[in-house]
Amino acid sequence: MKLKRWLQIGLVAMLLVPLTACGTSSSKKAASNRPKPTKVVKTPTEDTQFMMGTVVTLRVYNKGKDNVVAGAFKLLKKEAKKVTVNQKGSEIDKINAAAGKKPVVVSKDIYPMIKAAYYYSKNSDESFDLAIGPITSLWHIGFSDAKVPTQQEIDQNVKLVDYTKVKLNDKKHSVYLEEKGMQLDLGGIAKGYMTDQVKTYFLNHGVSTAIIDLGGNIYVMGDSPKGTKSGNWTVGIQDPKASRGTAIGSLPAKNMSIVTSGIYERYLKKNGKVYSHLMDPKTGSPYQNNLMGVSIISKKSVDGDGLSTATFDKGLKAGMKYINGKSDQGIGAIFITKDKKVYVSDNLKKKFTLFGDEGYKLGPVSDLK
Repeated sequence: MKLKRWLQIGLVAMLLVPLTACGTSSSKKAASNRPKPTKVVKTPTEDTQFMMGTVVTLRVYNKGKDNVVAGAFKLLKKEAKKVTVNQKGSEIDKINAAAGKKPVVVSKDIYPMIKAAYYYSKNSDESFDLAIGPITSLWHIGFSDAKVPTQQEIDQNVKLVDYTKVKLNDKKHSVYLEEKGMQLDLGGIAKGYMTDQVKTYFLNHGVSTAIIDLGGNIYVMGDSPKGTKSGNWTVGIQDPKASRGTAIGSLPAKNMSIVTSGIYERYLKKNGKVYSHLMDPKTGSPYQNNLMGVSIISKKSVDGDGLSTATFDKGLKAGMKYINGKSDQGIGAIFITKDKKVYVSDNLKKKFTLFGDEGYKLGPVSDLK
């Protein structure tokens, strides 16, 4: 297969956007009260902007939705401002500044995001922790002041990573960090949560067919405008070691989220060693295993975002077992290892197509035992 055709639609972060034309909103309307979607066309209304440290692309295939695309970007910018760490006026920054002092009341659209992050912190066997802030701010990978900290610094900061000391009050919508120096960092789930918000916003504004791409968090919405019998889009899985636009394989999807975490997304190279931005909350350092990338396929992007981080920590064997145990929830995964082997969860084996162009091969089942 010639990979040039995969360049027809732009790629963001670790995941190729679907090629074949294939939350919270201003009001939570019941499905029956939503406006009837306008005609689906093959040429989308689209816009691409750089925000949240990545490239965001929205494509709407319903006719006459320029204002809706603009409104979705307005929604994203508003929420990004609230959750960005170390930004004056950020709700997360206010929570961190009040650590060990007092609870902070947050807005009704941000509190559910924090609740979702807490859920995955509690239900991922310590593979995900929303209180990872002291470690991510210490390394600061992806920023100009990134560094490799001393072991003493790591040991001191990792003691502050403990989601059980994050106290949530559902009635007041308040968040309290019990210990001074604790910090929230929602980078492991924010883009997934916001992707779901854009989907709801689109539905509430007469959009039935769209691609939502928040830098590696992709949601394919509705039937493909290509008019296939199944209505599926064709989604390419990005080669984590190659330039954007090079896919190792593809799978069909509709009304599904595809989220990828990978060690080459953001990294620090120091003294010949590469340090990933994906941090282990238990050690306070980047994950150390043979995984190069993990793609999670799920119905909700917030689930894919939380699971991609949690699964990366578990490694290939434990990670695949963890995901296969969630197949009844419609969740699947594709694992890519550093030795260019690809492993597919049980529920995706008949759907995923591996290309041979880049030298990747399906890994033997024995590696998972």
